[in-house]
Amino acid sequence: MTGHCIFCTPGADIILENLDAYARFDAHPVSPGHLLVIPKRHIGSLFEATPAELAGLWNLLEKAKQYLAERFNPNGYNIGVNDGTAAGQTIMHLHIHLIPRYTGDMDDPRGGVRGVIPGRQKY
Repeated sequence: MTGHCIFCTPGADIILENLDAYARFDAHPVSPGHLLVIPKRHIGSLFEATPAELAGLWNLLEKAKQYLAERFNPNGYNIGVNDGTAAGQTIMHLHIHLIPRYTGDMDDPRGGVRGVIPGRQKY
């Protein structure tokens, strides 16, 4: 890695962790409880993760969902990865968004993650 990466030095903001990854709250949350699941090794893309890292990320994502269910009681979740600048990735260290969703947080949530291209969300 070259330069400074904010996800390579997480500091005291870790909520959960395992050998491969850690979770922290998003600095600019979409909804209350918005968490990021981040690999400890600096990799830019989900497709660069090893099978062991993928298993660690998925395991921590499950624990993060349990954490949010207990503390925030959401009605659903969006899970997403912005992989590459064309997909909106701005921090070039892989991170998985776990976004709690609440009944009524938007008028019509149908289409969910398809909303990354607004004209394609509704079908």
